This record gives sequence, C-alpha cells and structure tokens, in this order.
Amino acid sequence: MKTSLILGVSVLSLSLGFGAAAQDAKFDLSQQIGPDPVLPEPSPSLMPDLKVAEVVGWKENEAPKVPDGLKVTPYAKDLANPRTVHTLPNGDVLVIQSRGPEGEPTSRPKDFIRGWIMAIAHGGGGGEQKESNMITLLRDTNRDGTVDERHDLLKKLDSPFGVAWVDNTLYVATTSAILAYPYELGQNEISGQPKVLIPLPGGPINHHWTKDLALSPDGKMLYVSVGSNSNIVENGLEAEKGRAAIWQVDRQTGAARVFASGLRNPNGLTFNPETGALWTVVNERDELGPNLVPDYMTSVKDGGFYGWPWSYYGKHVDARVNPTRQDMVDKATPPDYALSSHVAALGLTFSMNSALPAAYANGAFIGEHGSWNRDSFNGYKVVFVPFQNGKPNGKAQDVVTGFLDGDKTRGRPVGVGIDGTGALLVADDAGNTLWRVASADGKVTPQPIGTDQVSASQQVSSTEKTGRLPDAALSVSRETTASTTTSNAAPAAQTPASADERLTGQEPLSGQPDKFLPAQMQVAPATGP
Repeated sequence: MKTSLILGVSVLSLSLGFGAAAQDAKFDLSQQIGPDPVLPEPSPSLMPDLKVAEVVGWKENEAPKVPDGLKVTPYAKDLANPRTVHTLPNGDVLVIQSRGPEGEPTSRPKDFIRGWIMAIAHGGGGGEQKESNMITLLRDTNRDGTVDERHDLLKKLDSPFGVAWVDNTLYVATTSAILAYPYELGQNEISGQPKVLIPLPGGPINHHWTKDLALSPDGKMLYVSVGSNSNIVENGLEAEKGRAAIWQVDRQTGAARVFASGLRNPNGLTFNPETGALWTVVNERDELGPNLVPDYMTSVKDGGFYGWPWSYYGKHVDARVNPTRQDMVDKATPPDYALSSHVAALGLTFSMNSALPAAYANGAFIGEHGSWNRDSFNGYKVVFVPFQNGKPNGKAQDVVTGFLDGDKTRGRPVGVGIDGTGALLVADDAGNTLWRVASADGKVTPQPIGTDQVSASQQVSSTEKTGRLPDAALSVSRETTASTTTSNAAPAAQTPASADERLTGQEPLSGQPDKFLPAQMQVAPATGP
C-alpha cells in the first residue's frame, strides 16, 4: 500500500510539476558543497518535486556503515523518534524523543500531498505508535561504550527538542516554551514541577516546530531556534512574528531579544569550543527545483540577517515573495558553508572534544535527515566538515552512511553529539535507534566532557554578579507590517520582574503578548542593544 502511494504521488508530480526539467538532471551536487556554491536558475513548479524513501527499519544485526578506523554499534534501541542527544558533565546522555504537534492547518492544496508523503517518510506503519515526547537518560557506568542504566526522566512533553543544563537546572525547549526543571547530576528521575522561563511561538500553524537550545559559554544566556511558519510566507507576515530567527534569552529572567534572523529553519545550535562562536545548520526553502536552495551551516552573528524570505544564499532574490523588499535583500549575509540542496540538515556538533581518530580532530559532524523535494535522493547520512582557524576548510566527507537501500531507508539521522567517552552519537528518528560511532582502537577521553562547556566559576547568575538585568536582554524591536523602517523602543521604565515572578503563572504557554518577548511584527534584522 505504501509503495502504491509513493508511485501515485510520483506520477502526480510528473504530470503537474514542470520545475525539474528546467534544471539539469545531471547537475553535480558536489558543486554546492562549500563556501561558494553553484546556484542554477530557479524553476518553480505547480507541484513540487517529490521523492522520499519509505522507512523499513533496521533488521537484527544491521547497522550503518562507517569508514575504516571507526566502529558503529547501537547505543540504545527501541526508542520512539529520537531527535537530539545531550551529554551531561558526568557523562550521562539525554536522548530527546519527540513527535511534532498534530493539527497544523493547510494553506495550499499541495500541502495535503506533502503531508501525506511526509507521513510515509517518517515511518510508523500506520498502527499504534510507541509513546514519544519524552526525555530518557542513558548511563554508561564504566565508560565501556555500553548503556548500563536507562531511566525516563520526563514524559508527556509538548514536542521537546533542545535541552541545556547548568546550576542544577535542566532547560527543555518544547515547541511552545522553554521550561526549567530542578535537576541534580546523577538523579534518575525528575519529580519537581517546571517553571516556564519563556513562551515560544507555537500553534496553531507551527509549521517548523523544532526548537533547539544552546547555553552560552559564560552560562548566562540561552539561545533558542524558532523556525519559520511557512516555506516562503504563504501564511502571511503576521504568522512569522518572532520566527525564522534565533533568540537570545536571559536564563535568570526570561527576557529575550532576536539575536539573528532571516534563518528559515535553524537547528543544531552549537558553540564552537575553539572560538566560542555560535553555529547552526539551516533548512532552506523548497519548490525552486531539485537543485535549489542549498541547505547550509553558518556561524551566527549578533544582529545578522540571512535573507529569508526575500533572498537566499546572500542576495539571490526569491521572486515569489511579495511585496519585494530590496532593503532587506541588501542586508542579507551569505552563510559560511553550503551543504547542497534539500539534504535537510538538522544536527550539528563539533569534534574537538572527541576521542575519534586524528582525521576527525578538528571539524563538525552534521546530521542530514534526507531530501523530499528532489527527483533523486540527497542526504540521509552524517557528514564531517573539517575546520581550520575556526572556519570550514575542505569538502564534506561521508562518515555515517548505509541508511538508504534503493528507494527505501532503514532510518534517518537527525541530532548528533559526543558522548561521555568521546564517541559520536547519532539520533535516528525513523530507525528508532541511537547509534554510537567510536574509534576502532577503543580510545576514549580521560573524563567526560558535557555538551554545555561551562566552568563551575561561570555557573553564577548574571543577576547575582551585577544586581540587574543585562541591558541587551531588555532591548525589544517593534515593527509594523505596513512600514519598511524599524524603530527601537525600550520597555516602559519599571522594575524588572523577579525570576520567580517571570517563571510562574504564564498560561497559555504561547500566543499571549509579553514584554519580555521579541515584538517583531515581521521578519527583520535583529536589533542590537
């Protein structure tokens, strides 16, 4: 039945879509990997190109493929849509299992077809699905690469994705809020009720629902990704309020500002341990043909604007977006590194603190979930991009492959991370497995290194150090959709709410105006302090 559905959609796509023929079917995708990708002419179509791999899962003793010098083993099986992984300072690994919220309204007829085929691509078999939307702790007590204990810390969450830990607090970014849970290292359960640090843009549309999270190296700020509510604003600019952006959130007060914008669907928020710069991977726009637009990895600049929706890969204008905004196009910053079109990059982690062979000593691993808007597959693997002096240096290399098998796939990689022994972890949300990729010689790090690399001396709140809320966290951008000019207005003079006041009594979690939320009425450059 599933195969017939795929064939039916493929026939429909061929009969109604005219975009693929306008772009060279023999296009060399390697030309789109690097800092200066080759971009063919756009070729939008009535129906998007559709080709996804049916999920069949992993059979006993099957595993992905890795190059010589590496060894891959299952770290945890029988999970329920594992999306991201996070290593705590004591080496415990958190795996975040999540399904997107249901009931998103469709705005275009083609959305019905896209939703139909994407359901096939994510597996599930159509029957009763295992409970997801939970966070599970995995503990390797003797650091031999095998999980000895498994504990479900949190259940029945609202589509969680990103987490961070500092000051005995576990921060969880669900699709509608950042929650703060009391949690001490070594605990096997979380029983305390969370406080709402800040609501995030949620439903009812909630097109890109994943909200990733990163902790600043000084421990003061959280950075959260908020994807767009559409492909190219077909739901209107008002639906994009505060979206297609990365927010900076003061973790003591919940005060927020837009740190960077014009990022259609950013994920994999990670600080480079060598330079301290924030990096992300971004899913770019669809329906411009099979070879546009390249997804990318980039450093994120404070106040940076990266083009969406008016332009892509710098100042390449998207003619589908109206009204046009040349002023916004002129502000667009080109990304650092293209990954080629439609790979759906969702995970990013740096290798500097790993115990992997020397070939992977300095660079970034990227989880590519796999294409749907192409006439041939792209992605469905984990790649490694070498770095030098804090920047990408060389072509992406395949590291974890073997997910695809003809027109079927055993799994789809999402989040990546480094475990407490220095091995690479890969969350496979369709194969319901967490894979561990280690050095074949058994090398491990001397001690665990957590995902959040914050020293104990830095784990002191900014309010304790300064006695006041940072000015940058209070800056708010105010815009109206009718204007092309931006004015900055500080909140009315008043004493900022205390942390306890900010973290309680906020219902519902999304949708209500709040003086601590970015007040952008449309996608616009982030405003500095």
